[in-house]
Amino acid sequence: MRIFIVLIILAFSYTSFSQELKCRVQVNAQKIQGTNKQKFENMQKAIYEFMNNTKWTNNIYSIDERIECTIQINLTEEVGSDRYKGTMQIQSNRPVFGSSYNSVLLNFRDADIEFSYVEFQAMDFNENSFISNLTSVCAYYAYLIIGFDYDSFSDHGGGEYFTKAEKIVQNAQNSGVKGWKAFENKRNRYWIIENVLNSKYDPVRTFMYQYHRMGLDLMSTQLIKGRQTIAESFKLLQKVYRDKPDAQMAYLSVIFDAKADEFANIFTEAFPDEKNRVYTILTEINPSNTNKYKKIKENKN
Repeated sequence: MRIFIVLIILAFSYTSFSQELKCRVQVNAQKIQGTNKQKFENMQKAIYEFMNNTKWTNNIYSIDERIECTIQINLTEEVGSDRYKGTMQIQSNRPVFGSSYNSVLLNFRDADIEFSYVEFQAMDFNENSFISNLTSVCAYYAYLIIGFDYDSFSDHGGGEYFTKAEKIVQNAQNSGVKGWKAFENKRNRYWIIENVLNSKYDPVRTFMYQYHRMGLDLMSTQLIKGRQTIAESFKLLQKVYRDKPDAQMAYLSVIFDAKADEFANIFTEAFPDEKNRVYTILTEINPSNTNKYKKIKENKN
C-alpha cells in the first residue's frame, strides 16, 4: 500500500510540474576537423538538459502541454580553445485544436552564434546577469518560444516572457559578442525583441492571437468562419506594414518566415472573392513570397 501511494505521488509530481519545453537539440560539428567528436555529443546533451530541465515559468504544465521546439546548431569554425562559431536554427510549433496539425510559430535562423563550451562544465544561467553567451542565447530563445506560444492563446499573453528575453539582451550589451546590439544587424536578437515589445507592433501580436485562437482553432468545427477570421486578421499585418515602424521590420519577417506556406495552404480552397482579397494583401505586405502565394489563385475550386 505504501509503495502504491509513493508511486501515485511521484506520478502526480511528474505530471503537474513538468517543464515547459519539449525541445529537440542537434549539434552538427562536421566542419570542425581534428577534435574529439564526443565533446560535441556532450555539448548537445548539455544544451538539451538546459532547455528541457530549466523551469522557465511559474505555471504548471502537464507532459502533453509542453511546447514542442527544435534547436539545430551548425558549428562552422573553432576560433579558439573551447570557442566556436556557427549558426542556430530555432523552430517551435503549436497544436491546432481538434486536429493532428501543428502550426509553426517560430522558424528563425540566427547567423551570429559564437560561444565557449568547456566539456562537463555546468551551464549556469542567471536572468539578472550575463554569465555565458551559450546559456544567454539558449535562454533568450526559450523565452521567445514561450512568449510566442502564449501570444497565440491569449491577446498579448506572452508579455512577461518577452520582457525576460529583453532583459537578457540588456545584460549582454557589454559582452562583446555578436547578435545583441542594435547596430549589428536589423534581424538579430536585439531587433526581434525590440519589435515584439514596441507598441507600434501591437497589431502583430493581436494578429497572432486572432489568427491562431479565433481562426485556426475554429476551423476543425467551423471551417468557413475560422477562415474568414484569418482573412480579416491579415489587415492587422497590413496596417503595420503600411505604417512602417522601422525600415527592416524584423518582427514581420519572423512571422512570414514561419507562416508563408501555411497562409497559402489555408486559402487554396477558399471562395474566389476571399482568395483575391487575401492574395492582394499578402503580396503587398510580403512580396518576397509572392511565388508561394500564387498557389492561392492557381488552385481552382
